[in-house]
Amino acid sequence: MTTTTRSRAPDSRHRGRGFTLVEVLIGATLGSFILLGVLTTFLFLGRSGANLRNYSDMESQARKALETFAEDTRQASAVTWASATSVTLVVNTANITYAYASGNFMRTANGTTTTLLSGITTFSFLAYSITGTAITDYSSATALTTANGLTKQIQISLSASRATTTVTTASNIVLSARYVMRNKHVTA
Repeated sequence: MTTTTRSRAPDSRHRGRGFTLVEVLIGATLGSFILLGVLTTFLFLGRSGANLRNYSDMESQARKALETFAEDTRQASAVTWASATSVTLVVNTANITYAYASGNFMRTANGTTTTLLSGITTFSFLAYSITGTAITDYSSATALTTANGLTKQIQISLSASRATTTVTTASNIVLSARYVMRNKHVTA
């Protein structure tokens, strides 16, 4: 009796049922890279949205503040300078004070103070005579009285910023137009 050794061919039904270790490692690596890319994009979009919200907030506050200031300035019949950062306008016999303090631009009318713009880092009023000459001296009572009589145009210059913990600081620089006090009589 002769015995023949028969070699068995691998059964193809059992071989295709699982992944090899190499295939699993390659799949996990590729999946990790894709997940990392999606997560990075998500974080970038979130930070961009927060930064855009900061810019939008600053821009809308600045526009509203300038519109309010412009309306009062154009109607003002007199001006009283308290300092380079505080001015009182007489509008229809009512005193309206605009002032900068502690990072805020505020309007006070009829005893009510409203913050028009917050987060200000630098601020200044710029006053001009009827000829367009800048009025720059607010250092003494005499200089303030002179400024009161000569002022025909007022301009605002400011820088504002907003920051959150996850995004860089958004900043906005504003230089308004020169608002002419139409009801104030000034001679050259």
